[in-house]
Amino acid sequence: MLFLWNLASKNLLRNKLRTSISILAIALSVALVVFVKGLVVGMIDNMFALHIQYKAGHAKIINQEYQQKERLLSLNYPVDGFNGEGISNMEQKLTKIDGVKRTLPRIKFRAAVIQDQKDELVRLMGWGVQPDKELEFTNIENKLTDGRMVKQGQKEVVLGKDLLQKLNLDVGEKITFLYQTSFGSFRGSTFKIVGQIDSGLKLLDKKAFYLPLDQTQRMLEMPGMATELLIETTNYRKIDQIMPKVKEVFKKAEAAEDYQIISWNRGYDMINMLQIAQRIYNFVYIFLIILAGIVVVNTMIMIVKERTKEIGMMTALGLKNQEILTMFIMEGTVMGLVGSLVGVIIGGTVTKIIAITEIIDYSAAMSGVSENILLNPVVRPVVSGKTLIYSFILGVVVTALTCILPARKAAKLKPADALRTT
Repeated sequence: MLFLWNLASKNLLRNKLRTSISILAIALSVALVVFVKGLVVGMIDNMFALHIQYKAGHAKIINQEYQQKERLLSLNYPVDGFNGEGISNMEQKLTKIDGVKRTLPRIKFRAAVIQDQKDELVRLMGWGVQPDKELEFTNIENKLTDGRMVKQGQKEVVLGKDLLQKLNLDVGEKITFLYQTSFGSFRGSTFKIVGQIDSGLKLLDKKAFYLPLDQTQRMLEMPGMATELLIETTNYRKIDQIMPKVKEVFKKAEAAEDYQIISWNRGYDMINMLQIAQRIYNFVYIFLIILAGIVVVNTMIMIVKERTKEIGMMTALGLKNQEILTMFIMEGTVMGLVGSLVGVIIGGTVTKIIAITEIIDYSAAMSGVSENILLNPVVRPVVSGKTLIYSFILGVVVTALTCILPARKAAKLKPADALRTT
């Protein structure tokens, strides 16, 4: 084997320019894979995070009837605990489950504001939340560009920057919301604006507003209730292991038929599409490496043609076909190793620079996208050890596999025919 390695290394150095071009092609392809995969992972992880933070939690508990009316934000099918005892007892039992970190009750409801200048009704979505829990779960504090988050027990509200501009209001002023209670009566309530959100998400910046949960329950006549109860675990990727424990709690409380428990990765069309997209992108990465493999194949074919007599002589001297095959695969694998290593370094460096500078901004392209789609227009590519290792191994394996064809051609040469070649 050492003899074959010595031959392979000498052959690689025989034509340095050609070997360098092959290595460069592999390096550029692997670097492209590192960047594209980093961008895709960054985008998908961003969408997963937003989906979890603002829509699904790690798991979501809703009334059995609520799912069909969720788009209408109906208040007629609340989460009101076990046997109508209120959500506090339900939260206590859920947080005792090993792996459950916290619960987050929310009330989502429709509201409207009259725009003074145009005497126009602006339709909005209200979110009644427990401020402390919401700050920890969604990091909404980082999106507050002015003021602060609402406080429990206070008649305060936080609105998006675009919404405040549309209503011609500022932090410190008051705003009156019109809404319908859970009993169907129409009312109005005035709140002080204590914070402004600039998140890049249309849902938060243009449509939604935050109120303290206790104030929301009072004004909507929903004491001890929520429209949904989110569960946060210690690791959202292990939610399938925790779901049976959560369902067991509801089964013991004889409430399994009253509520639906939906994990973040089940029953959502967008998540299903993203998971399919991840599989498709794996084929894209392989295709990018194959493009570099074509250059390697071309190089190996040229090498075989140039060394036909030499191969015939080695065969005549006793070198077996399998050994010739191994020698050529060694040459291709070495180019794959060096090229992949260089590609990972280049790709990782470029991707990290782009991630820091945040120059990938889809704001203009997303101007017409629905506000219900949770996607941050500024995407940061992710550079992780997992991505670098994946790209390196993919580059080496695909390059080695592409060398098999020309290597087999060399191994099948008959000594007599090879020696007669001019």
